[in-house]
Amino acid sequence: MPRRPYAPSARRRGMRGGGAAAGAVLVALVAVAGCASDGEPDSGTSSAAPAPARSTPADSATPGGPVSDSPAPRDTPRDPARDRDLLDAAERGDADAVRAALDAGARVEARDDNRRTPLLLAALGDHVDAARPLVAAGADPDAQDDRSDSAWLVTGVTGSAEMGRLLRSGDRAPDLTLTNRFGGTSLIPASERGHVAYVRWITEHTDMDVNHVNDLGWTALLEAVILGDGGKDHQEIVALLLAADADPDIADKDGVTPLQHANNRGFTEIAALLDNA
Repeated sequence: MPRRPYAPSARRRGMRGGGAAAGAVLVALVAVAGCASDGEPDSGTSSAAPAPARSTPADSATPGGPVSDSPAPRDTPRDPARDRDLLDAAERGDADAVRAALDAGARVEARDDNRRTPLLLAALGDHVDAARPLVAAGADPDAQDDRSDSAWLVTGVTGSAEMGRLLRSGDRAPDLTLTNRFGGTSLIPASERGHVAYVRWITEHTDMDVNHVNDLGWTALLEAVILGDGGKDHQEIVALLLAADADPDIADKDGVTPLQHANNRGFTEIAALLDNA
């Protein structure tokens, strides 16, 4: 209920009158003053002075924050249809449709049935242009789905250094220690899959731990040997990892080192790199 405006001139006129009429006016004004300010009782201050102004929600919401007469903005209400439009646009890589859905009020952190966000769907398809407006809107690169995948983690699976650089350029930089469902960082699947450009970018331009051990007991170096094909790409990855101080003596859970795995698989070039490390 809005406050009634204080009118000092009316009170002064009432108090200048004399006799019974003036007294009646004064009693009436005192009664009105006691009921002012949304029906709250008189606090005991003089009726000739205005009551202290009451705080508005904007005054008290944030101590020391800006004061505004307008109501605080509300969160965008959930609209399943708009969210679905955004998820679909991100998955198919339609950058214009992503922008249109965001402008229409779709939530940047909407989730599909597998708890995948629009940014994760864009990253899975390596749709860099569709990911740009999402990153600009503050999408979380570390939001994980029901398989523990995130937009950042899947860059190691796709091997997209371009997507990785985009995610690192946003206000919400990805957590380089975040792990997937196997307990591995993005570098480990990239090493396994032979993504040379990605491994080079990670080892040369980030401070990711190249000796991180996943839940299987494997480092990126072990995965490059155990799950790689021994070809030129995996040879180059082993060389990049060693140059980035990967430890060739870290063995798997059975105590088998990368060099022993390389010899067992007949990867002579990789074995030579490891032997000379």
